[in-house]
Amino acid sequence: MLFLIHTQDKPDSLQIRMDNRDAHLAYIKTHNIVYAGPTLSAEVDGHMNGSCIVIDCENMAAAEDFLANDPYKKAGLTGSATIQPFIEAIKK
Repeated sequence: MLFLIHTQDKPDSLQIRMDNRDAHLAYIKTHNIVYAGPTLSAEVDGHMNGSCIVIDCENMAAAEDFLANDPYKKAGLTGSATIQPFIEAIKK
């Protein structure tokens, strides 16, 4: 089942993101990620300010576990997060 995980970084936390980026990328490569990337700030000329991840996993509990163990989350980068079931309707 697909889940969309959308996180927003805490304000003024770009350095936390950069310090933990390699660990985050290594972590997501160990899971069944369909699509992932950072969201960008419109106010601060394209600075990364969150993440959007589509993950294929067994259930909501597995998606929640994935987020809880993400190095970004553990480092305190994440200010808010939502997880929603997702259906891929159009694929490019």
